[in-house]
Amino acid sequence: MSILVLFDFDGTFADTAPDMAAAANRQRVKRGLAPLPVGSLRPFVSMGARGMVKASLDLDPDHPEFEQAKHDFLADYEANSTDQTQIFEGIDELLEKIRGANMQWGIVTNKITRYAMPIVEWLNVPDCAVLVCGDTTAYAKPHPLPLQHAAKQAGFEPERCIYVGDDLRDIQAAKAASMASIAAAYGYCGVEHPITTWQADRTVNHPSEIWANVLDVMQTR
Repeated sequence: MSILVLFDFDGTFADTAPDMAAAANRQRVKRGLAPLPVGSLRPFVSMGARGMVKASLDLDPDHPEFEQAKHDFLADYEANSTDQTQIFEGIDELLEKIRGANMQWGIVTNKITRYAMPIVEWLNVPDCAVLVCGDTTAYAKPHPLPLQHAAKQAGFEPERCIYVGDDLRDIQAAKAASMASIAAAYGYCGVEHPITTWQADRTVNHPSEIWANVLDVMQTR
């Protein structure tokens, strides 16, 4: 079956929250603030540096200290981005099933190449057909271009692709790119829009549920 399964990275393919939260908390400690529980920072990981700076230091982009705080956070994170990050339980088994069915898989993330590539390489997961980062194309998700670019690079029509993601913008991008979508409820999922409102084609609570939904959703297209 000729299908390309694409994954968002943070919160869908890999659990990067511990390292993102640790970097954010080190910035708090530098400023004389107590660390926050990882659980309270976890929902903001998919929002990147902007979300983490807001969640940890309550600084908005128009605050005069925001840019320096963002710079400090990213420098810290870049130096420590593989300390605790790991692939979600069940993803390895899922990739084995994808390979066994002669399908292909890839990653489309809004994380820019500078931060994404070292982690992907460190995880050392074989047979990734395509990696599209936040600076690969002119637009990031929820624009469909990153997904369209991934499909083209891997040699697939969008209708033969499925995108799995843990944020509303992932589902929006998939729909705009004419791809099937699976919402990863086990991921970070943000704080603004309940997952029940995303209108994904399928929703899963654990990576072990993705395979059956991949087969099911493609039979309906």
